[in-house]
Amino acid sequence: MADLVYPGVIKIVQGLWKFLGLRFTILGEANVPRHGGAVMAINHIGYLDFAIAGTAALPAGRLVRFMAKKQVFDHPISGPLMRGMHHISVDRKNGAPSYVEALKALKEGEIIGVFPEATISRTFELKEMKSGVVRLAMDSGTPIIPTIVWGSQRIWTKRQKRNFKRNNFPITVAIGTPYRVSAEADIETEMAKLREKMSELLTLAQGNYPDIPNGEPWAPPRLGGTAPTAKELEAIIAEEQHQSAARKKK
Repeated sequence: MADLVYPGVIKIVQGLWKFLGLRFTILGEANVPRHGGAVMAINHIGYLDFAIAGTAALPAGRLVRFMAKKQVFDHPISGPLMRGMHHISVDRKNGAPSYVEALKALKEGEIIGVFPEATISRTFELKEMKSGVVRLAMDSGTPIIPTIVWGSQRIWTKRQKRNFKRNNFPITVAIGTPYRVSAEADIETEMAKLREKMSELLTLAQGNYPDIPNGEPWAPPRLGGTAPTAKELEAIIAEEQHQSAARKKK
């Protein structure tokens, strides 16, 4: 497919990385296939994850087509850009059309970027994942590329202050070995396998990350940070929902 918009956006994004002083480390760079379709399964910890994962695929000469929520495509600025880069709009109330579009792109040799957790993990640990990522690989006959981004949450994530100053943050991307899923495979078994692979990559990325958190909110407690645990997050979300309901009544 013709790419008239994507190259220009890449230049803008690379300019942003330079302005911020980001220091990229890509582990497993050679695992991005130079040809053929593949499903890139990426963790989700910040709003810039798609741009960072896409940057990690550039050395292989690949442009990743991301599946993103419909609201991004409805925006007057981001919408035309997303469509121009041939990303795929996902309506969470009716996901069938986006699935068909992604399947077609995979069979045409595209890399499709998917966030199996669907939404940002505020604990910065892996959340429960949706099975669509495995189903896409099974139905298209293309491999899954497990991918982990670490460090993006320090720039812009959910419910935390954005940092678009020249911060010189390190960004680590760990890309696993592509693997195929049999068309007859058990979905739950394959989802457990993917989670295990992504968990191993998360440990690898965190272990290679040069900055050590010291009571900061961008890392989980097990790493020395103060991000909420899963149990603490449940209480936080309940309170947020309570406050939201109270505001609507006013």
